[in-house]
Amino acid sequence: MNADRRRLLAAMAVLACGCVGAHAQLPELVAKAKRSVVLVGSYGLLDSPRFGFRGTGFVVGDGLHVLTNAHVLPPEIPGRIDRSIAIQVWTPESQWVMRSARLVGTDVRHDLALLQIEAPAVPALRLAREEAREGTAIALIGFPLGGALGYSHVTHRGIVSARTAIAPPATGAPGLSERAVNQLRQGAFEVMQLDATAYPGNSGGPVLDVETGEVVGVVNMVLVKGTREAALSAPSGISYAIPVRNASNMLGSVGTR
Repeated sequence: MNADRRRLLAAMAVLACGCVGAHAQLPELVAKAKRSVVLVGSYGLLDSPRFGFRGTGFVVGDGLHVLTNAHVLPPEIPGRIDRSIAIQVWTPESQWVMRSARLVGTDVRHDLALLQIEAPAVPALRLAREEAREGTAIALIGFPLGGALGYSHVTHRGIVSARTAIAPPATGAPGLSERAVNQLRQGAFEVMQLDATAYPGNSGGPVLDVETGEVVGVVNMVLVKGTREAALSAPSGISYAIPVRNASNMLGSVGTR
């Protein structure tokens, strides 16, 4: 065996080991992160069921704050004083426990909201200090089908496929939701395009760097082919996330890190 062939085989072995390591650590990452990923919705005494699921969120900072999308928050209904924001936390006893929550900050342009929940504190996810590069292996944890199959954490894998200014596709705006079009009207800003499948219910969930376990983004929207129902029957496999720097800026503006 010549020297060049030996070097090639050695390089292939190193790459193979790296891939195996990345795959092997994902189960540990999911097991650790699940307790920090919560259900976000509303609680109403006159509602049936009383807890109305709206989307995903995750615990940050001191363990008493939850980050999610602004569009996940329940709409205010004039005259309804019995309805409030609520989250549900997955306990070590494998049970969902409801916590009351209040809104402490929003960044409407980037579709982010910060909630404060009642004690005790919940394990928090770390926000990355550096932006995720294109090609970074990522995982999404959330509740893609809401309560249709029971509230279970679901994980999807993928990569950061691009970092780009949010803009309508070349064929026009039909593939974007009304919310996305409204964001465009407020001016373009950078988003992360993910080669990963997300569904209704994933909104507000964390985008985790598989290698570090840190949050690099917040799931925001999905490119839909055709009708909204197509998001379930024929997912595009293209999702978008708000970069972590926008989340960090909002936490800093309200004094929570």
